[in-house]
Amino acid sequence: MELQNTVKEALSALYHHPDDAVRMQADRWLQDFQRTIDAWQVADNLLHDPASNQETLIFCSQTLRSKVQRDFEELPSEAFRPLRDSLNTLLKSFHKGPPKVRTQISLAVAALAVHVAAEDWGDGGIINWIRDGMNFHPEFLPSFLELLRVLPEEVLNYKIAVRPDRRRQFENELASGMEMALNVLTACLNINELTEQVLEAFASWLRLRHRIPASTLASHPLVLTALSSLSADILSEASVNVISELIHYTAVRNLGEVASQMPLIQVIVPQVMSQKAQLLDPSKDEEDVKAITRLFADIGDAYVELIATGSDESMLIVHALLEVCSHPEFDIASMTFNFWHNLQIILTERDSYVAYGNDASIEAERSRRLQVFRSSYESLVSLASVKVEYPQDYSELSREDQKDFKQTRYAVADVLIDAALVLGGDATLRILYVKLVEAVRCFGNNEHADWRPAEAALYGMRAISDYVSVVEGEVMPQVMSLLPKLPHQSQLLQTVCLTIGAYSKWLDAAPSGFSFLPALIDILVSGMSMSEDSASAAALAFRHICDYCKKKLSGSLDGLFQIYQRAVIGETAFKVSAEDSLNLVEALSMVITELPSEHAKKALEALCLPDVTPLQDIINQGPLVLGQKPARELTVHIDRLANIFRHVNHPEAVADAVQRLWPIFKPIFDLRAWDMRSMESLCRACKNAVRTSKTLMGVTVGVMLEEIQGLYKQHHQPCFLYLSSEVIKMFGSDPSCTDYLKNLIESLFSHTTCMLTKIQDFTSRPDIVDDCFLLSSRCIRYCPQLFFPSPVFPSLVDCSMIGITVQHREASKSILNFLSDVFDLANSSQGKGYLSIRDSVIIPRGAIISRLLVAALTGALPSSRLETVTYALLALVRAYGVQALEWAKESISLIPSTAVTEVEKSRFLKALSDAASGVAINGVMIPIEELSEVCRRNRSVQEIVQGALRPYELNIVPVS
Repeated sequence: MELQNTVKEALSALYHHPDDAVRMQADRWLQDFQRTIDAWQVADNLLHDPASNQETLIFCSQTLRSKVQRDFEELPSEAFRPLRDSLNTLLKSFHKGPPKVRTQISLAVAALAVHVAAEDWGDGGIINWIRDGMNFHPEFLPSFLELLRVLPEEVLNYKIAVRPDRRRQFENELASGMEMALNVLTACLNINELTEQVLEAFASWLRLRHRIPASTLASHPLVLTALSSLSADILSEASVNVISELIHYTAVRNLGEVASQMPLIQVIVPQVMSQKAQLLDPSKDEEDVKAITRLFADIGDAYVELIATGSDESMLIVHALLEVCSHPEFDIASMTFNFWHNLQIILTERDSYVAYGNDASIEAERSRRLQVFRSSYESLVSLASVKVEYPQDYSELSREDQKDFKQTRYAVADVLIDAALVLGGDATLRILYVKLVEAVRCFGNNEHADWRPAEAALYGMRAISDYVSVVEGEVMPQVMSLLPKLPHQSQLLQTVCLTIGAYSKWLDAAPSGFSFLPALIDILVSGMSMSEDSASAAALAFRHICDYCKKKLSGSLDGLFQIYQRAVIGETAFKVSAEDSLNLVEALSMVITELPSEHAKKALEALCLPDVTPLQDIINQGPLVLGQKPARELTVHIDRLANIFRHVNHPEAVADAVQRLWPIFKPIFDLRAWDMRSMESLCRACKNAVRTSKTLMGVTVGVMLEEIQGLYKQHHQPCFLYLSSEVIKMFGSDPSCTDYLKNLIESLFSHTTCMLTKIQDFTSRPDIVDDCFLLSSRCIRYCPQLFFPSPVFPSLVDCSMIGITVQHREASKSILNFLSDVFDLANSSQGKGYLSIRDSVIIPRGAIISRLLVAALTGALPSSRLETVTYALLALVRAYGVQALEWAKESISLIPSTAVTEVEKSRFLKALSDAASGVAINGVMIPIEELSEVCRRNRSVQEIVQGALRPYELNIVPVS
């Protein structure tokens, strides 16, 4: 009683106390209480107590449901029947009570049925039990119907802590009882006020799929009742759910399945098609129209294989879906978009036609189908393209609504791409060009004319640009001639800029393309001056044009430099952000790449100058100023230099530039090594230079590595590790660098392993962990001759064992991948010579590594990490065969049989044995995944498993 009163007081505080701290404390106490074994009795007592208020009833019903789902194993076996009887009593007493409470109790009973096999349930299993309850107590029908609705839904509820075998068994129990369940539901149809509830339960049972033949369902009273609702004045939501489930129930993914489903399809489709007139009936309620639309969309999705044959009957469905697409409400029109995408795949992909035999027959059928659907996709382009018009009040919309509108445009762009794949890009372009011409004609001399239709047509053209032929000569020259004549309204100009960028490949390939470039570049300059959005679009387009037309533009470098310098120096008229200026940097870099070597050096110097000068000015002001400058004032310039080094593909010129710039880089390294942002930016610039210049950077690389090797000891910046990683990739196999690189990796790794001596160190510095083990994997790949004989190799393996259970995703992944690379060494031609060294380190630690991986698999790491952990474990088993199987057997034997049965253990070990014998990873995943699921099924079991494997004790014990 005392605990019951405390629960009531805590609930009162949670819902009514004015102090936030008190409410949070109450919430924490209640959550902790729910995990206790006393929660069973307290929740049950309070639910049976007529004096309990609604807040108490809701909390206790949720608690009881959660306890049954997760903690049923806490109870002795003899507790089942009293629990079932108590829940039955509660189900009846709340048949008119708060719906939330009744639902929670129904879920608790359903969860109980998942735990307890039909033979142990008694009374012939739960479906019999429900039927008898309804017969003996018809006054409680609403509660029993709710239970009947949630029961099949619990088949896939993984919150219920049961073993996979029992889950499969429960599904089979429901399947064998489905006929009886439907008979019970049919009997309830006689009570009109229960029809909606009956149909909802029927929809739930249909989700079990293919348990009752379609021919039986075609004349079933429940089906006929649902279909009759379509003609009623008030559309029943439950009926729509049933029909939707029936459509998916009969879905066919190959034409061979059609015959068995046809009796039901022939009943459903005509009934849904008869509702076509309602789609555009303005008197109809919008929710009803959405419901009918959903059924049309379901028919399209479920029967797309049938529809793709292009029969007369299927074209009726296609025309109805086009009518849906013409609906002014985007939420309704877009329900068909998935259908058009799936139909496009079937029409265009060769795999859809394999049944037609030889190439000639395949091509003939493909051409026939594409011709049949041509006019439908042409209509689709016209209907969908207007959906992207900016709303009149766009500027007044909330940020969230503007974001939704952008998503709308992305969805329409995808549909236009589907159409282009069916019709061809050039044909789709012609449709959109007609719309553009119509829109432009409205402009005339009226500067206030509506710009939105023209913008919408251009948006569509931009969306399909990848599918328009680069030799298209009919429409594109006219489009390019038209663009300079369009008014400079901000959103329109933004789309014009993006369209220019999208067709830059055409501008390069088309015979007349080059003649348009001066006028188009003028548009981009205007875009850079109009607004931040249009400037961003113009900078991106500028990059695309310079990428594709770089050969043509290499003679116009002076003009391009003027644009670049005005934007980068930050001329007032230009609105190009620092981030967008990187596109301009890339643009000029790609044009410089086309220059001969002797000109490239000078051009590269000019390109760097707008960023070198301000950096030099800061350095000239002395160490104090350099050390105190906000990072942004440095990184904005260094990031541009990084992009130059990445995109100017003249290795010698870049190597020369970095050598000349080293006197600027060195003081930044020396005086700002404490500043992560500056160091990341500078290391990225150096990394890009190494990638571009490769071995030509030899001299500077030596100085650079000496610098970061010294700084890492003091400041431990992770970016020093990833810069080293790039150098290892480039110079790892170079014999002349052996001594230098050996010193580098030994220095970096020895300092890192000294920092990471306990799991808390890994948690507090996951970035260091990530980059350290990425570098380790690079060493295995590119310089195993330096890495494996080094004293740092065993230290890194020990370090990985300490950190294997770190929760940070990237850090954990890098550690596991490092171990996998070590285990997979025999697969590497370079690494085979070091197997004996590897084995001397791994074999003494093998039993502990195996135990740590099993612990990670069974709950020490999140289930989202399962694939990476499994790969590492299988790599260990493949590398060490019988020996590794013994390690795994030893680890798994520590888990008590109360948590994992001997059968489950043996299945897991059999999967590992199969992997050791060469079975592919996909063939052994199910037993491994099921062991993981069994060990995580609830908190208590997970604690038992982890307590037995003790990963957090293992990984801090030194290995002898």
